Amino acid sequence: MSSDIKQFSILIVFGNIENLILAAQGVNAHVNPLGLACLSLIAVVCWFLIGTFGTKVAMKYARYINFIGGLAIFILGVQAMVESIPGMLAFFH
Repeated sequence: MSSDIKQFSILIVFGNIENLILAAQGVNAHVNPLGLACLSLIAVVCWFLIGTFGTKVAMKYARYINFIGGLAIFILGVQAMVESIPGMLAFFH
């Protein structure tokens, strides 16, 4: 993998994790799967555009961006797990 592409691998990983969390929350909230798929594709295109055009500007803030993105993913993951606990408890009764 060339060094030019390697620097974008973090965006690809966080973008995919974010879409998985979005899908999990959508299933938990019983939303329309087609609408959720459209929103997910829009999110992917937005990440692609941000990664393509905003990289030069954002390179000096890369550490902060990675931390804030990782923190947001962690918080959304915890939120999704906490919201699914009542449904899991109902399954065992």
